Amino acid sequence: MRTFHRLLLESAAVLWLAALPASAATYYVTVAGLGGEPEYEQRFAAWAQEIDKYVKAGAARVVTLHGPDATRDRVRAALEAVARDAGPQDAFVLMLIGHGTYDNVEYKFNLPGPDISGGELATLLDRIRARQLIVNMTSASGACLELWSKPNRVVITATKSGTEKNATLFARFWVEALREPAADTDKNETVSAAEAFRYAEQKTAKFYESQKRLATEHARMEGDAASSFIVARFGQASAALNDPAKRQLLERREQLEQKIDELKLQKAAMPSAEYRKQLTALLVELAKTQAELDK
Repeated sequence: MRTFHRLLLESAAVLWLAALPASAATYYVTVAGLGGEPEYEQRFAAWAQEIDKYVKAGAARVVTLHGPDATRDRVRAALEAVARDAGPQDAFVLMLIGHGTYDNVEYKFNLPGPDISGGELATLLDRIRARQLIVNMTSASGACLELWSKPNRVVITATKSGTEKNATLFARFWVEALREPAADTDKNETVSAAEAFRYAEQKTAKFYESQKRLATEHARMEGDAASSFIVARFGQASAALNDPAKRQLLERREQLEQKIDELKLQKAAMPSAEYRKQLTALLVELAKTQAELDK
């Protein structure tokens, strides 16, 4: 199991909890689950890695799991470590990216090997004494909303219920909110969980509107402390965002992801060979762009 990282100097666009005592720590666990298809595998991992960069830039204790590392056992171990180490004065942020399923009885987060259920995650989360922000960006994630809601916890889901089972776009725009100053609606150079939620929710809705498609996801948020969870910082703390070359690459990646999403919506009306040809070209370009960003 990967260990939590030591405290790093505070810098760009990081997830943290505001107004805590200096002795408080913030713990992060981000999991990108099973993709099933190449475009999903690549995007889920890329989003998790981008979040990982933000939180490592200024956070204390970080675990990021994706690909073959994102197993049920490793997820359990990461949450058990937080439960062991975090106290009531600390904060904890869990972000889940990927596919979820719901059979009208139980939600499951799809992972390599055995999946992990919403009930099992609820038990693990209830053992953590820190204040919590849980962002479940998977399909069918709304099935967890009532199950996970409790005092001292903010829960965000990409869908309103377990019956919204299509792949979601919410994660893409949530990650964008962590680095996009436009998400900072009150212009205080910070983005709260509430602001990031509204940004991602609105961006998701606009995408479906622009494609003249019926929306298959409707994000939800429960909890009274969403405005106190600061999920991003800008201004002087954001050296990476002030790098023109990096910003251009980020914009290019967003354009490619947009094209991939649009292509997937057109799949049924296209010859399969043409769809695969266009998708492969976009994935290759996306991989090249991500490689430049990672330098």
